[in-house]
Amino acid sequence: MSDIPGDLKYTKSHEWVRTLSPTAVEIGITDHAQAALGDLVFVEIPAAGAKLTAGSACAVVESVKAASDIYSPVDGTVAASNTALADEPELLNREPYAAGWLIRIDVNAGQAPPLLSAAEYAAYLAASGT
Repeated sequence: MSDIPGDLKYTKSHEWVRTLSPTAVEIGITDHAQAALGDLVFVEIPAAGAKLTAGSACAVVESVKAASDIYSPVDGTVAASNTALADEPELLNREPYAAGWLIRIDVNAGQAPPLLSAAEYAAYLAASGT
């Protein structure tokens, strides 16, 4: 069973969202996603200032198995990128909810994206058989 922290929100495409303030979030990939991908060897993330649209690809993670797009769960502007991932992509495997965060986003005003609670995400994983 994947680790699913209760204080985060989730997407069906296996990203997590941590609220940092009313206008800022941090995103990463879930424990389930990193386990499914296997050992990560490369991460491409947008630089600060990049504009993101909810549902659009905003990053790429590569493992020894495959490359996968990461989708932005919100509209906004990248405030910070986790540059440590360039030298240590395995942080995503070891600490997907801590040191393995991908980007911090300043969210466009008035946006309330449709995200899943931890319980809803766990139910989604169980229903999808993954």
